[in-house]
Amino acid sequence: MRILIKGGNIVDPSSGVNRRGNILIDDGIIHSYPERTKTIEKDAETRVIDAAGKVVAPGFIDMHTNLGEPGYEHKETMRTGSMAAAAGGFTTVVCMPSTVPVNDNASVTEYILFKARTEAVVNVLPIGAITKGLEGAYIAEIGEMREAGCVGVTDAQYPVMDSRVMRLAMEYTKAFDIPVITDCQDVDLATGGVANEGYISTMLGLKGVPSASEEVMVSRNISLAELAGARLHISHVSTKGAVRLIREAKQRGCNITAEAAPHHFGLTEQAVIGYDTMAKVSPPLRTEADVVALKEGLRDGTIDVIATSHSPHTEDEIKVEFDLAPFGISALETALQVSLQLVRDGVLTLPEMIEKFTVKPAQVLGIPKGSIRVGATADVVIFDEHELVTVDRATFLSKGKNTPFHGAELTGRVLWTIVGGEVVYSV
Repeated sequence: MRILIKGGNIVDPSSGVNRRGNILIDDGIIHSYPERTKTIEKDAETRVIDAAGKVVAPGFIDMHTNLGEPGYEHKETMRTGSMAAAAGGFTTVVCMPSTVPVNDNASVTEYILFKARTEAVVNVLPIGAITKGLEGAYIAEIGEMREAGCVGVTDAQYPVMDSRVMRLAMEYTKAFDIPVITDCQDVDLATGGVANEGYISTMLGLKGVPSASEEVMVSRNISLAELAGARLHISHVSTKGAVRLIREAKQRGCNITAEAAPHHFGLTEQAVIGYDTMAKVSPPLRTEADVVALKEGLRDGTIDVIATSHSPHTEDEIKVEFDLAPFGISALETALQVSLQLVRDGVLTLPEMIEKFTVKPAQVLGIPKGSIRVGATADVVIFDEHELVTVDRATFLSKGKNTPFHGAELTGRVLWTIVGGEVVYSV
């Protein structure tokens, strides 16, 4: 079947396109940008999507998704996670290795890809572990995982504390031209912490996580990347000090990229007042000054990518005391709306925001995605950037309903998501 997307505002940062027009999809490929469509519309086998007044963009790529399988199917499955991704406008998601068993060898990688082929409605790309069992002691089978289909390596929420091991991993990955993706947190400084260290954590009687716990590890990993000549990508930056360190490293020519999560630039530590476990994330929500710094980092290109850090949890897990609740929020279905606030506030233009969801993550991962040029795979999102929506976690397609944005009025609504020329989500 062919699909004609008619009269939309086409925004493709990869080619500099930002204009009203039509797109013809044929056999899963962007076939053409036809000026006249009457003949095409008469074809009974062509599905016509009226996108007038709507944004048509490359499908989003999420570099940081926890999909649950294998091992945590009670939190999320390949099917539910990919459906949530499609509802959020994501056509490609990169899944973390913190599964059971850990994705630290080719067999687990192949299993994940099999499940993705048979159950997911979007493209799923696995990230392999840096170390065996995510234990930080011995390097995992990185070469085998790369050959099996992994697009990078990370120890996810378990930072590699041993600098020697991290250096060896960085040197080893150079042979495979893949990024080392790091959560930057000194676990010794952060041990037992559940909220940002400061006035609010003190007022609530919660153990704090100091900004230095992130900044110490950002500095170390930058130094190791410069020493090894490796490709370093820093996950969910949350502090102004980390932004400064990354900016300075880029100015020196370090091969480094970074991402920020919508909740880190869309909320502050104020959200945990009342012991709201929906707002418990790692790294924690920070201060207004940190949020300002993140926005400036997004504006000037210090932060390259917007990624969700999607971490779904069950109701039983989050309806407990704050100290006992797990870290993370279900973020795939609100990422666009929260990020569009950057456009309304003048932090980013719409093409710049879309670039951080498409072109930039594709470049970091080295994958042929993030574009709707003629000849590209037809991964497309169509959304209304102006529609006002009230976030209702009960309507989430993700198994995880844990979101601090429940009840918030946000702007933006995904209307259609197309993966490989097939409509996988529509309202």
